[in-house]
Amino acid sequence: MKDLTRVIVRPVVTEKSTDMGESDKYVFEVASDANKNEVKQAVEKFFGVKVIDVHTMNMHGKPKRLGRHMGRRKDWKKAIVTLQSGDKIDLFDVV
Repeated sequence: MKDLTRVIVRPVVTEKSTDMGESDKYVFEVASDANKNEVKQAVEKFFGVKVIDVHTMNMHGKPKRLGRHMGRRKDWKKAIVTLQSGDKIDLFDVV
C-alpha cells in the first residue's frame, strides 16, 4: 500500500478508546492491508505527532440478524497508536 491517504479509515471513538487518550494512546480503524510502518507514517504525516509504537489487530465482524435472515458485519483492522509523551491529537479532544 503506497497511498497514505487510504491507510486511516476513521478514528474509533468509544468510552474505552477515549480513556486511552489520557495515556497518549489513540485508536484508529485502518485499511485491512496496511502494515504497522504505513500506519505510523500516516499518523505522523497527517497529525504532526511523533509515533512511538503501533499495535494492530484484525477484528471479526459480529453476526447480525434482520428478521429471519442472518448476516455478518464486515471484518476490519484496528490500530492502537502510542504517541510520544506530550503529543496530543486534537480530533479526540472535541468529544
